[in-house]
Amino acid sequence: MKLKRKTKGRNLYQLECSSVSKNVSCIEGFLENIRNKHNIDDGTMYRLLVSCTEAVNNAIIHGNKSDPTKKVNVICKVEKKNLTIRVRDLGIGFNSENLPDPRDEKNLLKESGRGIFLMRSLMDDVRFKKLKSGSVVVMKLKLH
Repeated sequence: MKLKRKTKGRNLYQLECSSVSKNVSCIEGFLENIRNKHNIDDGTMYRLLVSCTEAVNNAIIHGNKSDPTKKVNVICKVEKKNLTIRVRDLGIGFNSENLPDPRDEKNLLKESGRGIFLMRSLMDDVRFKKLKSGSVVVMKLKLH
C-alpha cells in the first residue's frame, strides 16, 4: 500500500493513496489527525468520516475503476468557520443529477447507490466537477 500524508500548511492537509479498496480505511486516521489539531466535535467528525469514506470509495471504485496505478487525492482545508474536503480521482466523471433515488422502493435492496445521497445529507454543500484529467467532489461543512 502506497500512502502519502502531508501537511501543506497549518490548515491544509493532503492524503494520497492508490486505488485499492483497502485504502478507504486510511481516511479515518487522516481525519482523526485533523480532528485533534482543530478540536472537531464528535458530530462533525461523524459527518466527515461517513462523507469522506463514501467519496474515497467512489473515487477508487467508480472513478479509477480500482486501478492500483491510479491515485486518489484528498485535500482538506480548515478555516475558522468552514472545512472543505476535495476528493480527486482520474475518472471521466458522471452526471450527478441523474442518479437514482436510493429511497425509491425499487432501489431499497440494492447494495450500492447511497454514497452520494449520504454525502449530500451530511455535508452543508457537495459539488462535483469535471477536470481536464479526472474529476473532483468538493464537500463543505460549517464548523461551530
